Amino acid sequence: MMTERILINLSIAFEAILANTLRSFLTALGIIFGVGAVIAMLAVGQGAQKEILDQMKLVGVNNIVISPVKEQSEEKIQEGDDSNDKNKFSPGLSLLDLNNITNTLPNVQKISPEIELDTYIIKNGVRRSTKLIGVQNAYFEIYNHEINEGNFFNNTHFKFGKPVCVIGRGLQTRFFSKENPIGKQIKCGGQWLTVIGVLKERMVSSKNLEKLGIRNANMDVYIPINTMLIRYKDRAKVTKSDIQKAASDAAQNKVQEKKAVNYHQLDKIVIQMTESKDLSLAAEVLQKMLTRRHFDKVDFEISIPEMLLKQQQRTKDIFNIVLGAIASISLIVGGIGIMNIMLASVLERIKEIGLRISLGAKKQDIILQFLLEAVLISLSGGTIGVILGFIMATIIASVADIPTIVSFSSVLISFGVATSIGIIFGISPARKAANQDPIESLRYE
Repeated sequence: MMTERILINLSIAFEAILANTLRSFLTALGIIFGVGAVIAMLAVGQGAQKEILDQMKLVGVNNIVISPVKEQSEEKIQEGDDSNDKNKFSPGLSLLDLNNITNTLPNVQKISPEIELDTYIIKNGVRRSTKLIGVQNAYFEIYNHEINEGNFFNNTHFKFGKPVCVIGRGLQTRFFSKENPIGKQIKCGGQWLTVIGVLKERMVSSKNLEKLGIRNANMDVYIPINTMLIRYKDRAKVTKSDIQKAASDAAQNKVQEKKAVNYHQLDKIVIQMTESKDLSLAAEVLQKMLTRRHFDKVDFEISIPEMLLKQQQRTKDIFNIVLGAIASISLIVGGIGIMNIMLASVLERIKEIGLRISLGAKKQDIILQFLLEAVLISLSGGTIGVILGFIMATIIASVADIPTIVSFSSVLISFGVATSIGIIFGISPARKAANQDPIESLRYE
């Protein structure tokens, strides 16, 4: 019986909306734009959150990055920079620093040195420039790299500096498109390397790579760090060619043309801490430890990528909250619009209300009729608003180059809010209609 009564009142409410289609649409405009704006803002917020999480996967979690600072040129020193720091001797960032950190700093989960060399690959007459990276296996764990084919390095590779490598998926596509690369050789610089593994491909935009200051792992060649030091370059050692070059420069009086010199054995040390709460304190300890080991010459810099990303996330969250609050105002304005139109509708349909009551309709029927009418207008506006939100999110993603994600939960929330607004702002006009005196209503001109 109750279900039948609801259906009858729903039918009456639907007919009333169709009888005034334009007015109903104008009434729902506030809801349409409000829901559309909320959907778009939630899409931007979720897109930003996913982007930050993806970036954290790229830079690793709970990491501290130590990078060397190259020696300044003579010209810059003469322009007014502090030359006292230049005159101090420093051994630079080295494996000795790595061992000291491992043995001294507590709560270190993993630690990875890196040496980077710009070189080239040659295979079957095809040459391509690439980055040759000397690492330990901890590097792949810290940066969440997974192997697609083959294996990572083993102890023998590190101990004897074997000429083996792990390549990115992009290099496999370019040089081994028609064959399995495992066990095959490529010439990297002046050395022949045997491919023992291929990394899984990572889809990362060039914009993110530049923003995070990381390389495109799909196009890199990775070798054991000992292989790099033995077979390629060890900047901690002075070679015969270094002495000859220095003598030649001195003879030709090229001191003033001297460029930045990288005397550091390592190009990076990445330390992964057990807990994120240890990051700031560990960075302070590392600063003091390395300054002392480098004889008070600060020729390194320490950064915490995760904290920078979290700060960026907080900024985006605040921005999204502000925009969401502004968008929510549209919903409130839309609800007020529904209330005003419904109150006006009650005055216009006083005779209809009196006739229904005189024919036996109860107060709850009148309340239900007008309440359902308000909810239908609100839900219709919400439906159109969701479609508008999808369109707005797509436009924002393409025009502003911002990732957007419209989730099922945000659609449900929008429909829930639209229904609530219809009920909240429709209840007062519905009660006003139900409280009409049937006799006075029938006499109303």
